[in-house]
Amino acid sequence: MATDYDEVRADVKESQEKSLEAVQSANAPGARSVTMELDEADGLDGAGVPGGEFIAEELNVQVIPQADDEFTCYSCFLVRHRSQVARQQGSHAYCTDCEG
Repeated sequence: MATDYDEVRADVKESQEKSLEAVQSANAPGARSVTMELDEADGLDGAGVPGGEFIAEELNVQVIPQADDEFTCYSCFLVRHRSQVARQQGSHAYCTDCEG
C-alpha cells in the first residue's frame, strides 16, 4: 500500500480546525499569574542546595603535586602515569584513552 507523505495527518488537520475562540476559552492560566508563580518559586531557591538544606561543613582536601613520572593529558586533563603516554606533540602529551 502506497503512503502519501505529503498529505496532512488527521490529528494535525483536526487541530487546525479548532477556532481561535475555542483555544482562548480554554482554562489556561493567564500570563501574569504564571509570572507571579515563577517569581514566588525563585524566592524559595535561595538555599542553592537540593533539598533546601544549608551545609555548614568545610571541605579539606590535600593537594599532592604532580610526580616526575606523571603527566597531565592535554585532552582530558587527567594526571596519568608516563606509561600511558600515547602521543606527545611539543609540550602537550595525550593519554592512551584519548587517543584510542
